[in-house]
Amino acid sequence: MIRKFKPSDTDHLMNIWDKAEALAHPFLPAEVRAQVRMDIRDIYLPNAEVWVIEDQGAPVGFIAMIDREIGGLFLDPSCHGKGLGRQLVDHIVTLKGPLTVEVFKDNQIGLTFYQRYGFEITGEGIFDATGDETFKMAMPAL
Repeated sequence: MIRKFKPSDTDHLMNIWDKAEALAHPFLPAEVRAQVRMDIRDIYLPNAEVWVIEDQGAPVGFIAMIDREIGGLFLDPSCHGKGLGRQLVDHIVTLKGPLTVEVFKDNQIGLTFYQRYGFEITGEGIFDATGDETFKMAMPAL
């Protein structure tokens, strides 16, 4: 089931983020990861459009949207490869149409997911906090 975020989800989603982020972004320095964690908890979850996917009544992942850009998509690693990330993106595409996302070039999990979904690289960027390179990606127009 996919539903809107509730403030009572925060601790559960942060636990998911901790596990998933460690796999996706091991190249980021610990202090940067700590700052991003605080920003997710204190800024993005309360202010972005966040959707939660549940399995057997418990949250197992979430997607945070800023307009039509995916600000973050994280699944509990035990749920990778089960189609839940695709379900979240499908849900948002139904609501908003074609989406964009920015992914670290070194994030092979995210990059592979978005390419399989059909996102195309449209440009490059830099993560200001570390200088890590990113790909800007977009879905083709429907």
